[in-house]
Amino acid sequence: MSLGLWRYVVRRLGQGAVVMLVVSAVTFGLVNVAPGGPASMMHMETTAAEREAIVKQLHLDRPVYVRYAIWLAQALRGDFGASLNSRQPVMPLIRERLANTAQLGLSALVLAIAVGVPLGVVSALRRDTWVDHAATVVSTLGMSVPDFWLGILLIMLFSVSLHVLPPSGMATIGEPFSLADRIDHLAMPASVLTLVVLPNIVRFARSSLVEVLSQDYIRTAHAKGVPARAVVSRHALRNALIPVVTILGLLVPALLGGSAIVESVFGWPGMGRLAVEASMNRDYTMIMGVTVVAAAVVVATNLVVDLAYSALDPRIRYD
Repeated sequence: MSLGLWRYVVRRLGQGAVVMLVVSAVTFGLVNVAPGGPASMMHMETTAAEREAIVKQLHLDRPVYVRYAIWLAQALRGDFGASLNSRQPVMPLIRERLANTAQLGLSALVLAIAVGVPLGVVSALRRDTWVDHAATVVSTLGMSVPDFWLGILLIMLFSVSLHVLPPSGMATIGEPFSLADRIDHLAMPASVLTLVVLPNIVRFARSSLVEVLSQDYIRTAHAKGVPARAVVSRHALRNALIPVVTILGLLVPALLGGSAIVESVFGWPGMGRLAVEASMNRDYTMIMGVTVVAAAVVVATNLVVDLAYSALDPRIRYD
């Protein structure tokens, strides 16, 4: 990489660190100040020893800013504390669940790109035809149908009625790991999560390609006798993909948010389901860990998207 690119990466990493610091501070403040904060872990039936242990673990006898400074110092060392429910370290649990969420999210993203980009391209090349209208209908339905409702319908159809797909989990209990079994468990949640991002990819691919096809250099290529397929594949599509790559970076938070619902519906042991369980059980150390890791994933994804611009368009340089 060039020196300018290294400087850009370092600058973006610094900005990402500031974003994560702000996210962690706001989340910590809300958790500790809002009603139902860590002090609510002490119920009437809690013994004096248990109360003292909770106070010591969460530093509830100190001001909020002091507690945040203590948490931040530990987090910078990779120690996010122990779960208030399972008493296990937070980070190993998050790493395990994050890998499962990555399987689900990447599968949904690859499927959405594989379907959405060709559908958007065909829709742009055949404007105002039945293909274009059909793509618009698919995009509208994808944005309108709630993912939890669609997930329940798929379970009722493919699991309860047809008995062709497992209703929940990511593996058959008691069976050795197999790729076919994992795909069977992944099929329905990945399909539902795909609909979270598919409409945006279709819309951006279509609108971007329509705009590029109206540019002067495209008309010049046609005038020189370049075949239409070559004009689209070599000239138009590459430039049209830049807005699509941009929206991919913005869709990662949508995938993380959608995974919390989809993982809960299908019993997928991912980070989204872990966040829901932590919220319901008032596991505040786990909430902090999940929030910071999710923010880090979003920051890293946006950096990768920015670096991908120069690969798609040689005119973009970070010098």
